[in-house]
Amino acid sequence: MVRERGVTVRRARASDAGAIATFVSRALAGRAALDEQRVVQRLGNVGFLLAELSGNLVGLLGWQVENLIVRVTDFLIWPASERVVVGRALLTTMEQAATELQCEAALLFLPRPGAPQMVEFCRTLGYEPRIVADLPKMWQEAAHEAHVGDDEVVLIKQLRADRVVYPL
Repeated sequence: MVRERGVTVRRARASDAGAIATFVSRALAGRAALDEQRVVQRLGNVGFLLAELSGNLVGLLGWQVENLIVRVTDFLIWPASERVVVGRALLTTMEQAATELQCEAALLFLPRPGAPQMVEFCRTLGYEPRIVADLPKMWQEAAHEAHVGDDEVVLIKQLRADRVVYPL
């Protein structure tokens, strides 16, 4: 569990599925119907970090690690007024865990088209927009697995100065 400016970040558990479903439904104002069962299924494929402020769920980050690359597939903060402090806490916590796993890079997939203020916020945390075709091969493959084409842009943060070219 990590605390930053009153925000507590922790790993999600199956028992959080109902709260996650309620949070997502409320944050997306009914644009996406989400029930507890779908959340439990998603928890089977993606690790989630939850951010709480004063005991209320205010953010979540879903991530996967494969081949020393983190893919951030879910990133939601609500209310938007908490974006800076909650987003920083979630991304920092994920990056710390990824560094412990010796990950090379984090790829952040925002909904397309990415909101300019969200892209700018991510830039302040070290994420740079990069065209997939210009990335190292393993990073490209991670983007392709997330259904992102060669001519599209993803946000990348390199977590290690040295890339792993041989198996650990």
